[in-house]
Amino acid sequence: MKQPSSLAPSASAPAHPAPLSPAERRHKLAARITRNWQLYLLLLPPVAFLAIFAYAPMGGALMAFKNFRIVDGVLGSPWAKQNGLGNFIRFLTNYNFWGVLRNTFVISIYSIAINLPCSVLLALSLNYMLNQRYRKFVQMISYFPYFISTVVMAGMLRIMFNTSSGVFGILFDRLFHMNVLASEGAFSSLYVWSGVWQGVGFSAIIYIAALTSVDPELHQAAMIDGATILQRIRHIDIPAIIPTAVILFILDIGRILGVGYEKVLAMQNPNNMGASEVISTYTYKVGLVSQIPDYSYATAIGLFQSVVGLVLLLVTNRIASKVSDNSLL
Repeated sequence: MKQPSSLAPSASAPAHPAPLSPAERRHKLAARITRNWQLYLLLLPPVAFLAIFAYAPMGGALMAFKNFRIVDGVLGSPWAKQNGLGNFIRFLTNYNFWGVLRNTFVISIYSIAINLPCSVLLALSLNYMLNQRYRKFVQMISYFPYFISTVVMAGMLRIMFNTSSGVFGILFDRLFHMNVLASEGAFSSLYVWSGVWQGVGFSAIIYIAALTSVDPELHQAAMIDGATILQRIRHIDIPAIIPTAVILFILDIGRILGVGYEKVLAMQNPNNMGASEVISTYTYKVGLVSQIPDYSYATAIGLFQSVVGLVLLLVTNRIASKVSDNSLL
């Protein structure tokens, strides 16, 4: 007679474990926290930071739908006209809207189109340097400007492009009869290329980290087959950094309307106002600098920026997932 296998499941054993009750789940969670309390303690500061400075201020977004008055507070202030959308309609119909929107898009797209290739090119160049000391020196020099303050950077640009004493300012004045600091046409290029000088070294670190994950045997096999450096870059290195580049590109698209006002404001003057007035500087001026600050209007503009950025991020992420199988989600 055939004996039943000892590995066969018992007829009385349940197919799936019984679900835990709420009390048991709480007890299990408390035991896990008690057992790993050091890790949860390390997690507490960043969570508290996000809760205080990222999520708590979201309640103030209600101000965008109201005519805010300080004496009444956010909740006590009356609702804006047109079912609370009056501040948004006011911005969309303002004569400055298309100008600041165009300037914001031009600077953002210009920055993305230049920063991404420059960062990849620098990372690839550093990756193929044979002299390790020279490589470290170049890498240190390239990312050192990232730590220069925005105000200091703007001051350096003013000194270097001064038409009376700056080296580049005198050069452009004599060759092209142009004052770069006072030219609307040169503002976006000055902003973007100074940003490349300041941030390309730091951005390249991410791509260098991606290149370190490439198996050296792939390069050895390619060299045995007679592949040149350009062929190795095209068929080995570029595919390795494409996922990282796609993720960074998606994040950049999400921030396309978020051109920082600090550097723009520091470089701005009455002569280049037509090209330098972006949404961030316009919001800063109507919300804080004007004689009668309009907090509700400024909040509505900021909320408009966030919503448009979120939509662009989701759309770009969707397209990237369909085209290249690389996305945030």
